[in-house]
Amino acid sequence: MGQQQLLLIVLGVIVVGIAIVVGINLFNSNAVESNRNAIVADLNNLAAKAIQYYKTPTAMGGGGNSFVGYVIPTGLGSTANGTFTISTAGTDAAIVFTGVGTEKGNDGSSNVTYTCTITPANTNPIAIAATN
Repeated sequence: MGQQQLLLIVLGVIVVGIAIVVGINLFNSNAVESNRNAIVADLNNLAAKAIQYYKTPTAMGGGGNSFVGYVIPTGLGSTANGTFTISTAGTDAAIVFTGVGTEKGNDGSSNVTYTCTITPANTNPIAIAATN
């Protein structure tokens, strides 16, 4: 009877260990996915502000149909979700934002990274592409 109880204890420890490992993996996967969604949401917010700047006349402090002179508003360059930069300086034709998240991406070595390209012809369907 002692061997059977010992076997059940060992089996129970193995099952609990496997459950803990699976739980940790699910938690990490959820954290990465949440960071990806948050980066995309923040890029959408920045894109909307850039479009607003583009469409506002220069007399009212906007770009007057140009992205030249646009800067990321204070407080939006770095958030709890990641860091955001203008990777291609604003021109009359386009502006490109890059968002680098706080979680590691698919390759496991570099952080989640997205780019958002805004052009006058592409102000409604905002193009956001993942690079990791």
